[in-house]
Amino acid sequence: MAQDLSYGLPALTVQGNRIVNADSGAPVLLRGINRSGLEYSSPDGEGSLEKAAITEAEMDAIVIDWRANIVRLPFNQDWALSRPGYDAEPYLSALDSVIGMAARRGAYILLDLQWIDAVTPRGSNSDGTPNFVPPLPNQDSLLLWQQIARRYREETAVLYDIFNEPHDALPDDPLDMVGIGADGSFVMLPNRTVTMAEWQPWAAALVEAIRTEHSTALIFVSGTDWGFDLRGLPLPDVDGVVYSTHVYRNKGRDWDGAFGDLAEEQPVFAGEWGGTDTDLQWGQDLADYMETRQLGWTAWSWSDKPRLVQPSSAPGYVPTAFGQLVRDRLNA
Repeated sequence: MAQDLSYGLPALTVQGNRIVNADSGAPVLLRGINRSGLEYSSPDGEGSLEKAAITEAEMDAIVIDWRANIVRLPFNQDWALSRPGYDAEPYLSALDSVIGMAARRGAYILLDLQWIDAVTPRGSNSDGTPNFVPPLPNQDSLLLWQQIARRYREETAVLYDIFNEPHDALPDDPLDMVGIGADGSFVMLPNRTVTMAEWQPWAAALVEAIRTEHSTALIFVSGTDWGFDLRGLPLPDVDGVVYSTHVYRNKGRDWDGAFGDLAEEQPVFAGEWGGTDTDLQWGQDLADYMETRQLGWTAWSWSDKPRLVQPSSAPGYVPTAFGQLVRDRLNA
């Protein structure tokens, strides 16, 4: 499908431990915002974009006022996957719209496979609410990324975050877990744990699924322990990818071991980090750490807890205390 959503943004690639402009080789430091919402906004009725309330005015605030040059966009596999009896085009058109909104203002979009579906809880969160973040992908994730890469292979503004947060299955997660065996076949994982032994074969397969359709795609690979831990990476025999950590206060302070050491040799990015009013000193320390090592990042989240802007029906986009910290760093 021929599209023109990137508005002249240069293609990006990897060189050493940096993301660079593919044409000039100049380093590019990507820093921005997670704009969640499309992972739980179904395409039926008024449509996903309207339900998620992603607007041109909001993108003005994120990219122009806050000066983000990347927007991480979580999405839902079930709604994006084209298959017999289901038309994914309404949902994919919502992705197109956000890509164009961001790129027209000069920001890249990092497509993030956040949820498999919006109807199957993968256990319960600590507060009793349902958790929809799956511990691993499934077989359809490979087809999904082939389709997505085919759709956007001419779009330099589109980057690929293959899977949100690999993690051990929660105790009340009702579904079986499937891994990839040494021969490439799908195998059951009765231990229901996700270490690098379980995650690396999936990560390599998802990268390959994208590259069969888009050989120069810039691809982001999360760690284990809900994305935090990059120990055991890089992937063997896989070049030119970015490794993405998710950093929250409850993960402790071993930032060197979890991701900082890897950044000496490989491109490392913080796909998520965020907090509340009580996390401000922690946030300043982490922002300093990432600045010293020239790590890119996307803060969580414009629209979900822990929020960066106050919930409001008016388009004022007033930052929370943590949001102000993030905005100050983006504008520094």
